[in-house]
Amino acid sequence: MKLLPFEYATRNLGRSPMRLLLTVFGSGLVVLLIMIAGGFMVGMQTTLDVSGAKNNIMLLGAGSVESVERSEVGMDTAGIVAGSIDGFRNHAGMEGVSPEIHIQMPIEIDGEDRLILIRGIRPEAFLVHDQVQITNGRAPRNGRNEILIGKLATRTLGYENQEDAVGESIMLDDDEYTITGVLEAGGGIVEGEMWTSLTDLQVTSKRDTLSCVIVALDEAKPSDLDMFVASRIDLELAAISEDEYFSALSSFYKPIEIMVVMTCIMIAVGGILGGFNSTYAAFASRVREVGALQVLGYQRGTIALSLVQESILTASIGAIIACLIAMFALDGFTVRFSMGTFTLSMTAGIIALGVGSGLLLGVIGAIAPALRCLRLPIPEALRASE
Repeated sequence: MKLLPFEYATRNLGRSPMRLLLTVFGSGLVVLLIMIAGGFMVGMQTTLDVSGAKNNIMLLGAGSVESVERSEVGMDTAGIVAGSIDGFRNHAGMEGVSPEIHIQMPIEIDGEDRLILIRGIRPEAFLVHDQVQITNGRAPRNGRNEILIGKLATRTLGYENQEDAVGESIMLDDDEYTITGVLEAGGGIVEGEMWTSLTDLQVTSKRDTLSCVIVALDEAKPSDLDMFVASRIDLELAAISEDEYFSALSSFYKPIEIMVVMTCIMIAVGGILGGFNSTYAAFASRVREVGALQVLGYQRGTIALSLVQESILTASIGAIIACLIAMFALDGFTVRFSMGTFTLSMTAGIIALGVGSGLLLGVIGAIAPALRCLRLPIPEALRASE
């Protein structure tokens, strides 16, 4: 079968510059939205996956296992747990039992209030959450209204460089807090939080209960905590491992991921239909040309292949532009949600998805218009107006 030269398809791209620009823009926008949806899901899932530790057990208020922020635990719970169970992680006489408060509080940023998760902790928290590291500055001291902020939280506050945040002040309710350092947690959800002294947060939030007590196991077993919870019904506690908690949280956010995907699919369908109209218009004006090619001996399949090549080239240009925007402008872009902050992650798989989507758009957008263009008999095609 005699094929049309590839240069024929490339030369035809410039026949209508405005139509080319519109088609490139449309295909690029569809591919970019698909990549944003993929980056959204990968970023959120990665953040939740690395946030929990298998050897950490959370003691929450009974009936509040699905949300640590709604949980309430008595202030003396940590001491009771430490005195009742042996085998927790221990370092330099400090036991891995961390009483904590998790609360969303508004912080004024650029003239508007944004909710950020504040965690009230004691020094034991750094033993329990051993993935947390202070990269700039130091830990907050008790009674000084000092606060440690996560790496992603610095972006939420508007600081491009993490070190610029150290020494600055923020307002929690009516209390002024000084930022003493920046923490990292291997990409976990903690990087979107702020940590301060437990007692200082109690005063600011006017709260007299804990959200949870988190323990780090060493020789102790999860069953020891289950037995403790079952025997101390007066404390009204429930025990769940951190990785199970964040796994359940991931399932909770599945509907959001599905909604994002469905939205992108609907936009993509709209883009494809718009591409159909553009391609129909482009090919309909070339019916006589197609008829002439058939007179010259080119088969309809060969001509259809050349038209598909032309459409793929146009869609590929849009896909490449979309991939460049995603890689250099959107990779690492912070997204806030109720539990904190995560980043869009444009992995190699997402880039491959973008390129593949562009190629698929080119094929789908060209087949139907090409078939309609080639359906006419040769005499009728030669009599068609330009």
